Amino acid sequence: MSRSRADRFDDWRPAQPQVRACDHADCAAEGQFRAPRSRDHIGTADNYYWFCLEHVRAYNAAWNYYQGMSEPEIERELRQDSVWQRPTWPLGWRVAGNRWRDPLNLFREDGTPPGGGEAETRRRPMSEEEKALIVFDLEPPFDIKTLKTRYKLLVKLHHPDANGGDKDAEERLKIITHAYALLKTRYFS
Repeated sequence: MSRSRADRFDDWRPAQPQVRACDHADCAAEGQFRAPRSRDHIGTADNYYWFCLEHVRAYNAAWNYYQGMSEPEIERELRQDSVWQRPTWPLGWRVAGNRWRDPLNLFREDGTPPGGGEAETRRRPMSEEEKALIVFDLEPPFDIKTLKTRYKLLVKLHHPDANGGDKDAEERLKIITHAYALLKTRYFS
């Protein structure tokens, strides 16, 4: 005789979860947290310890992923991690010969500048702000205190009174004062 549908579910009991013991010696607590046994086998099912919360914290605090690796091996591992362990190739490595279009000659392998042969590379003129930064020998970011300190030092060095009334020192002081005013307004107004 067959059982009714309701009778089949009467015997059903929720599955009891398997309880693992903590893998730490002399610990009777439940091992709820897994920790890798070694760097080489992370991700495989059998190569984990199961610890209670107290012992997994102690294990993780003492575990060093890079233990036993030399500095070049660590560097190689970090570089691989920066690209998610995927291979990388140079730009255009698959393109053969003349199929690669480079109308501006930006990717020349012979070392000549873009635009060809003997032509010099053209540079854009420096902005007033760049010139002022060169006068003060500063690079952003910097604070107002650094700028003022550098200004006071340059004024003491290039003031005409400190240089016997020299006209060149007077011109340098004008450049310094103009650069100070420009940087002060651009960065701290």
